[in-house]
Amino acid sequence: MNMIYQILNEAWTALRRNRTRSALTMLGIVWGIATVTLLIAYGGSFRQILVGGFDAFGKGAVICWPQQTSEQPGGQRAGKKVVLEKADIDMIKETANYVRHACLETVRRPGISYGNRMVGTAPVRGVCPEYGDMRNEQPSEGRWINSLDELERRRVVFLGARVREQLFAGRPAVGETVEIAGVRFTVIGTMDRKIQLSNYFSSDDESTWIPYSAASDLWNTRYANVLVFEPIAPQFEARAEAQVLAAIATRQQFSPTDKKAIQMFGREEFRPVINGITIGLQVLLIFIGILTLGIGGVGVMNIMLVSVEERIKEIGLRRALGARKWHIKAQFLAETLLIMLLGGAIGIIVSYVVAAGVGTLGLVDFDVVDYTNLQRQIIHSTADVGRKKLDSAADKLTAINPFVNIRKFETRLTSANALELFRDFDIIADGTDNFPTRYLVNDACVLTGKPNVYGSIFRFEGQ
Repeated sequence: MNMIYQILNEAWTALRRNRTRSALTMLGIVWGIATVTLLIAYGGSFRQILVGGFDAFGKGAVICWPQQTSEQPGGQRAGKKVVLEKADIDMIKETANYVRHACLETVRRPGISYGNRMVGTAPVRGVCPEYGDMRNEQPSEGRWINSLDELERRRVVFLGARVREQLFAGRPAVGETVEIAGVRFTVIGTMDRKIQLSNYFSSDDESTWIPYSAASDLWNTRYANVLVFEPIAPQFEARAEAQVLAAIATRQQFSPTDKKAIQMFGREEFRPVINGITIGLQVLLIFIGILTLGIGGVGVMNIMLVSVEERIKEIGLRRALGARKWHIKAQFLAETLLIMLLGGAIGIIVSYVVAAGVGTLGLVDFDVVDYTNLQRQIIHSTADVGRKKLDSAADKLTAINPFVNIRKFETRLTSANALELFRDFDIIADGTDNFPTRYLVNDACVLTGKPNVYGSIFRFEGQ
């Protein structure tokens, strides 16, 4: 043990004699380790976000579009138009044991209004209660459509995030009354912005949902636009599709093998593509990181070779004094080991710091969005006029990166609260448009020792 301690101590002393060389050698390892860690983290996060956006549509939802028959079974003519009716749902429930839920969906764009605000292009979708689970429609406020809503033909509506913003501009929506095609509906729930890779008719953020029975009061719902179903498990999707096709074919008298009669879009057939893209990217990033780390390792070997050549006299002197070969080798190996361990530890710490990025973002404002703000405060849009600036900005930032923690401070920045507000943050970004507040921000940053990053517009001048 004493011998090992002596070798490590001599190695540390040798490294301290050549600080510049040791630091540069260590830098190569730090860079390699940090690169590998960051690339692996980036690849994992990219995969998580992409798969999350893919699953946001609904982990097992299959969309069925009615088409025309292409086969002629039993003397039936080809080209028969397929329609979707409630009797088809009943047949599926009776015969398709691989199907967990099935639901008709009818869609129109009659326009939805609240007071003097109107959204004329948002699709109004009549659905069943099970649709919410199949399509992953999670309420952030209120609730989703339930069985009593459908049974009692209640005039209730669930709003997507974008429609809620356009109609209510940040005000609470649940419990309010809106008009759809001139008929009053009560808002029972809303959802937050939804990151999804695919949609149909329109994105979920720009959609509204009402009970299928209530949609019958607004338009003819005998024939649905699409049919949505979910298999009992993802691995049974193909069997469930075959059973759904057979059930509808039996009732409407066309061939159960005629896949052109109903066009089905499931999730599992595309999942291998998503997995292939994300896993392939992860492998590529890991390979690049390993190459970078290998370059750092080559640098360490070259530096240690130079160190051995420069210390030949020292090695000879040690041999003359009785040092054995393994003592000398152990010292150089110990020097290399110390460089690798220190460089690796620093690299991991650096990667954690960089990967953390902006974990928390604080917003300070007390005002509402006005039309005069839009030409310079581009985080807001026309639909946000009248909303609190904090809510509008927080929604936009969350849509860009849902993993950032947004802290909102609805107050005027004053000399009484500036130091307290700035205390928990590392960097202060000044986006104000008046000199008293800018001077206040600067003074508070000086007193708290915080970096002050500013980019402001005053009338027609920019900094």
